[in-house]
Amino acid sequence: METSTLITFIIYLIGMLGIGLVAYKMTNNLSDYVLGGRRLGGGVAALSAGASDMSSWLLLGLPGAMYAAGMTEIWIGVGLAIGAYLNWQFVATRLRMYTEIAGDSITLPDFFENRFKDDTKILRIVSALVILIFFAFYTSSGLVGGAILFESSFGFSYTQALWIGAIVIISYTFLGGFLAVSWTDFAQGILMFLALIIVPVVAISDMGGWGETVQRVGDIDPAYLDVFTGTTFLGIVSLLAWGLGYFGQPHIIARFMAVKSKDEIPKARLVGMSWMVFALFGAIFTGFVGIAYFADAPLANSETVFIEFTQVLFNPWVSGFLLAAILAAIMSTIDSQLLVSSSALTEDFYKALFRKNASQRELVMVGRLGVVAIALFAIFLAYNPESTVLDLVGYAWAGFGAAFGPVVILALFWKKMTKWGALAGMVVGGASVILWDIMSTPPMDPATGERMAQAEALIPFSLYEIVPGFILAWIAIYVVSKLGGEPEQEIQDQFEQVKESL
Repeated sequence: METSTLITFIIYLIGMLGIGLVAYKMTNNLSDYVLGGRRLGGGVAALSAGASDMSSWLLLGLPGAMYAAGMTEIWIGVGLAIGAYLNWQFVATRLRMYTEIAGDSITLPDFFENRFKDDTKILRIVSALVILIFFAFYTSSGLVGGAILFESSFGFSYTQALWIGAIVIISYTFLGGFLAVSWTDFAQGILMFLALIIVPVVAISDMGGWGETVQRVGDIDPAYLDVFTGTTFLGIVSLLAWGLGYFGQPHIIARFMAVKSKDEIPKARLVGMSWMVFALFGAIFTGFVGIAYFADAPLANSETVFIEFTQVLFNPWVSGFLLAAILAAIMSTIDSQLLVSSSALTEDFYKALFRKNASQRELVMVGRLGVVAIALFAIFLAYNPESTVLDLVGYAWAGFGAAFGPVVILALFWKKMTKWGALAGMVVGGASVILWDIMSTPPMDPATGERMAQAEALIPFSLYEIVPGFILAWIAIYVVSKLGGEPEQEIQDQFEQVKESL
């Protein structure tokens, strides 16, 4: 590793910690720490949502999948783009208004409780548990991505790399809360965007242009050029279904809640979707070009294809900047996940159940300690060096999408939904993902002691678990709400108030 690369990298880290310190001085109460006092501008909200959404998956997982399998993996990008647009178009504005009208809710569990006037606290507790369970896996995926980066770039051992990345991220999230997370995500979103444009453009140019690149990939294996090769109907549906996950991701939804007014949403949608489409194309082309570029010396870990490009195509100063973009992607998601998990512990367990009259200072400190505790648990889960970013993200994404997605959509658009319907949707959605994942794991071959190929397992369970989870949760909400009678008039009146305010 060149000294100049290391210097560039360190300057970036110091900059992020500096933002954390500035935000620390502006954080006075729990609303500031958890939601930034609802004062985000549209541009910051959009890039912050995009950066926290995409994470290391965008620079490691997706390019790695493209490098390993070719154009068949493009369906993930298509599904995500559609899902993100629908989320901005239909959920963002209504959720921003509803969370303010429903008791100025600052977390998703807080919103569920206030939306359904739930005095039992059961919606708050169950939704907070879902957040803590699935964010543990999601945060782990980011820590694995960070470890891959430090291990590949600086020669650290996997364990050393894991701890170095974790300490930096914990530090500024601990200090600055939501404002630090949003401002750093804004800067990191710009950095990721530039990196994902620069790397594939330079790589394609180095290969002699787009036509030459496609020709070389086709010479290696024509199947790499076909979006349908090796796929099945269930396989394509599974990849497209990643888009369903957007409706239930707490760290993305938090940006909608934090925008300073509903009038900022259209601008945020335009900025966010433009960023996302270009970034997805950059990630896809990075992995695709890598097939031809590294044909003579295939990579041992497909998820390092972006990292390898930064080291062979650029001088050390630029390389340091591009490596910082990978860390930016990782940090921008982990900080958001830690913050949402921390707010679940603070607002939805500590304050709601044990210390209703706790001071704002006490709650902020509990939130900060929660960041540390959750991060340590995620580090424990990430200790397995065989973990892959894509697998961990896929599981957590499905869990949130199925447990919260149908609940959020119907809570915003269906007046007759009840709290018991919401509870049924959360439980059925989350449990379906867990059980489906278990059932989809291929059984052991008694002859060899190794797992059978996926094709030899039960075929229906090859479907991505978010699909059955989303459908079953939707059905559970509808059936239980219908069986339980209409919600109270006060709840229906509040629903109408939100409609009028729009």
